[in-house]
Amino acid sequence: MAEGSAAMEMKQNGHGASETEKFPMSKFQMLKNLLVISFAFCFLFTAFQSLSNLQSTLNKEEGVGTGGLAILYASLVISCMFTPSVAIGKLGCKWTIALSMCCYVVYMAANFYAVWGLMVPASIIIGFGAATLWSAKCTYLTQMAVWYSKLTGNTQDDIVNRFFGFFFMFFQTSQIWGNLISSEIFSSRGVNDSLYLNVSKAELASCGANFDPTIKENKTTLEKPDLVKVYTVCGIYTGCAVVAVIIIIVLLDKIKLDKDNHDQYGKFSFDLVIATFKHWWNSPYQRLLVVLTFYSGVEQGFVGGDFTKSYVGCALGIWNIGYVMICYGVVDAACSFAFGRLVQFVGHIPFFVLALLLHGGTQITLMLWTPDPDRVYLFYIFAAMWGMGDAVIQTQINAYYGYLFPDNSEAAFSNYRLWESLGFILAFGYGNFVRTDIKLYLTFTILLVGMFLYGVTEYLERQNRKSANASEKTKL
Repeated sequence: MAEGSAAMEMKQNGHGASETEKFPMSKFQMLKNLLVISFAFCFLFTAFQSLSNLQSTLNKEEGVGTGGLAILYASLVISCMFTPSVAIGKLGCKWTIALSMCCYVVYMAANFYAVWGLMVPASIIIGFGAATLWSAKCTYLTQMAVWYSKLTGNTQDDIVNRFFGFFFMFFQTSQIWGNLISSEIFSSRGVNDSLYLNVSKAELASCGANFDPTIKENKTTLEKPDLVKVYTVCGIYTGCAVVAVIIIIVLLDKIKLDKDNHDQYGKFSFDLVIATFKHWWNSPYQRLLVVLTFYSGVEQGFVGGDFTKSYVGCALGIWNIGYVMICYGVVDAACSFAFGRLVQFVGHIPFFVLALLLHGGTQITLMLWTPDPDRVYLFYIFAAMWGMGDAVIQTQINAYYGYLFPDNSEAAFSNYRLWESLGFILAFGYGNFVRTDIKLYLTFTILLVGMFLYGVTEYLERQNRKSANASEKTKL
């Protein structure tokens, strides 16, 4: 009797001989596919994230670099509400991921000859590709996690968190490898080795907050590296993107989504668009969080576009951008991991206060500080502080959205992507027309307003919770 009960329990949990009958793949295959996706994304974003950090400096002529990034995020905003469900429904997750990665290959290749005629269509293509790539990746990993949780008997939420945690552990390391590649290749030897050390105090005064992108003849800004080095970097990055595509095509298994999840895909619909704006209109919490969500895009755009150009590139040279951004990425990744686990013990408020102090203090300092090549360590300190603050912003806003809107998460996170992308568009769109000090004033103002409205949201939510608890006690 005991043996029969054990056998029945194993069968219900998906173990034993019924495992292959209930699920299309084994636990080993699921873990293998998780590893494949993680490695592929690491290769792809080793190229893309590092090339994005270089756009404001490497392709500064006529604003092609940052202008292309603004177009990219505008394309992403439009496409994320329409194309993912159609692509996943028609092609399946595997081929949607593979073809979306090909869009990144097109963008990498366009950087060999970065002119408006090539960068605009390439930016539009990658914007559409990014929307389908991330949706297909999330759908694939979530389906794997659901199957794995049933096989192992663990809760679905636990396995989803483990799978995505493993994925982002690999993903975040792409900042290290990509920036290391660019810095090593662009590192000057011989004649150009100490170019930034010869910059006078007067010339350095035009860096930092005083940097004016409308002045073409800026002596402190390092000239574009030799074309051989540019082509080498672009070639390596394009190669990394191609390797990512090959990994997906060769090693990733095709899956068929569970019917309950599959019904929503394959049809072109305005339902998500309507739900997104309906959620914004009907939810006072969502409206209050718009500014802080918008700030998330603005601050990432500033550190990737303006800090790298106005401070690091202007005073230290383009080869140091990668080294400084490695520091930013490592601190960001480590703090994201730590803060995501500490929030259950201390709540959201202390972390948002920490982000306000870190980013607010750094922005005020950057307004007053003149970059000095003799104090290189300060560049790394500011990058680390910004990375720590960004870790709070990214982890806590996502977690807070999930906490406030558990019953309407799709529309809520669609608002998140929309407003964050609009922040990127602003940051990259005005990058070539506005002095850095004005950008800092605007970024600081958005931060203060966003944090204040977040505080209002916390107050209202706590009051509503108290009222609900009081009502329940009265009924009892």
